[in-house]
Parts: sequence; C-alpha cells; structure tokens
Amino acid sequence: MDKFEVGSIFKHSFIITQEEVIKFAEVSGDHNPIHLNDEYAKETIFKKPIIHGMFGASIISYVMGMKFPGPGSVYLKQNLEFMRPMFVNVEYEGVFTVVSIDEKNRASVETNIYDKTTGKVCTKGEALIMLKK
Repeated sequence: MDKFEVGSIFKHSFIITQEEVIKFAEVSGDHNPIHLNDEYAKETIFKKPIIHGMFGASIISYVMGMKFPGPGSVYLKQNLEFMRPMFVNVEYEGVFTVVSIDEKNRASVETNIYDKTTGKVCTKGEALIMLKK
C-alpha cells in the first residue's frame, strides 16, 4: 500500500466491459435499457449505452477496501456527483486524495473518476473511511 496520510494521492486505472455491465444489471436488478440496449440508447442524448453510475463508482469501494487504505478499513460514508456518462471499453482513472484524518482514526478521501483520454471528471465525491488500527 502507498503511504496513507493527509495529502497522499493514489491512482487506479480501469476499463469496464459490456459483459461486466450485463453482470451488474443481473446483480443489481437495474435492467434500464439505457445500459443494455443499443437501439434504445441511440435515441438518447448519449447515442450509445452508458454504464450504471453506481457500477462505475463501485471502483471506489474496491480501492478503499483493497488498495488504499486497504484491508481492514471500513467504508462509512460516500457522496457522489455523476458529472458525465461513462461508457464501456474506455479507460478511466480513479484519483483518491486524503483530505483529512481525525482523532477517531477516520479519513476523508476525495474520490474522483476521470476519463483518461479527455481528462474530464465523470464522477466526483468524498468518502469517509474508518482506518484499520
């Protein structure tokens, strides 16, 4: 694990496939055609299927629980803003910045997801994590 202190930054790149979107729809029960149906999506402002917002943001849970700060941490709270749609087979990068650590061993972490090609933020938010002692 990278050093976890105020100002620390961790980056994680990822790509989501259409097969994974289909699996997420099965698990979540969200079968909205905007995510699964090319013909339907062509008639929307996006012109193609978009990834479920919560699926794209789920990378935050992965990073917090497995990478930064990692195993033993507990996810307490998350706020999210979905700024731009995410699409399959596009490379994204989650950027995680430690904003503060309080006396109760809880950390506020800025959690932003960027389209690596355009550099534009797709999802932004902040998490509250209880750190492993």
